[in-house]
Amino acid sequence: MLSLSVALAAALLLGRPAPAAAMLHAHPDPVTATGVVRSLESLRDLDQRSWQVVAYREGPPGGPLRLRIVGYPGRVRIDHPTPLLVSSGRRLWELADLTLASPKLAGDSRAAAAEFDLAPLLADLSRDRPLRLELPGVFTTLPVPPYVVAEWRSLPAWQEPPPGRR
Repeated sequence: MLSLSVALAAALLLGRPAPAAAMLHAHPDPVTATGVVRSLESLRDLDQRSWQVVAYREGPPGGPLRLRIVGYPGRVRIDHPTPLLVSSGRRLWELADLTLASPKLAGDSRAAAAEFDLAPLLADLSRDRPLRLELPGVFTTLPVPPYVVAEWRSLPAWQEPPPGRR
């Protein structure tokens, strides 16, 4: 009986998934010849539809900060400009829709993506609290967990570690 209990406890401990860990990825942008640091997550809204959520910074620390939300083409069509509403507790932010300023997104006839200015939100956040995103006419609640918020908050100052420290 004791060995069964030990085996069960070991199975529970070993089978437990590791806590979610957010990761930033840096890569060169072949179009602009500048580096891009990004956070890429797949999140589900309250209607269980999946969305790709990409927060990124172009260039060195201090570069533009953007949030791109992408739905599945053919299942969603996003009209522009539509501001993104972000809430946390009683706080509310309205992020400007920059989609039409992006030649790549403005020319995409599928209209399944939208891009927003992330800088005002990040400048105002002081803690890694969960957020709720709302894109009127598209989705009413897309929860963003604290570990993703922590990753977004690290974007403005993130620098690639020197070789040998990765």
